[in-house]
Amino acid sequence: MTGIPGAALLVLLGYLIGAIPFGLLIGRLAGGVDLRQHGSGRTGATNALRTVGIVAAVVVFALDAAKGLAVVLLVGWVYPAGPPGSPPWVAAAVGIAAIGGHIRSIFIGLRGGRGVATLAGAMLATTPLVVVIVVPLVAVIVWRTRYVSLGSLAGALLAPLGAAVLIAFGQATPAAVALGLGGAVLVGVAHADNIARLRAGTERRIGQ
Repeated sequence: MTGIPGAALLVLLGYLIGAIPFGLLIGRLAGGVDLRQHGSGRTGATNALRTVGIVAAVVVFALDAAKGLAVVLLVGWVYPAGPPGSPPWVAAAVGIAAIGGHIRSIFIGLRGGRGVATLAGAMLATTPLVVVIVVPLVAVIVWRTRYVSLGSLAGALLAPLGAAVLIAFGQATPAAVALGLGGAVLVGVAHADNIARLRAGTERRIGQ
């Protein structure tokens, strides 16, 4: 699989894999709950945590992250050739497509999660060190503020910044920065309502 047709097919496949609504499936298995009808109406791990508990939330996060990880690794397996230097950029495009699919899933009426876990999985496949650095920082932000949304937004913003810094040490590529940047934009847009509530001081903290 090479060239523009192959890349386009992989981007479409990335979107479709990203669009698999694992949160909706786990919610129904865990307690017969449709996450779209509870809490924020999102199908990601945070709403799963508030609605069906921590175990389900961990499973949802892991599966959503696996989507991003799998689609990027898939490019390495089936798109080994092409114009010089193109595979990393195709992988970045496929990763971004998966994040978009998670946020706007064609399988559930263009609804979904906020894309954080899928972005984390895609970055893990391209630049693992970014995830190693960013995850503890996100954990500290969430612990200190009890705002999951704030930690998620910070993590999304730090992903491309961390990849850009790591380029100087030979641990990242410009394509990884593009993946992080594209993912951060999508995650930021998906958090528009959270950002409004954070600014207004009405965002819910963990435990509320």
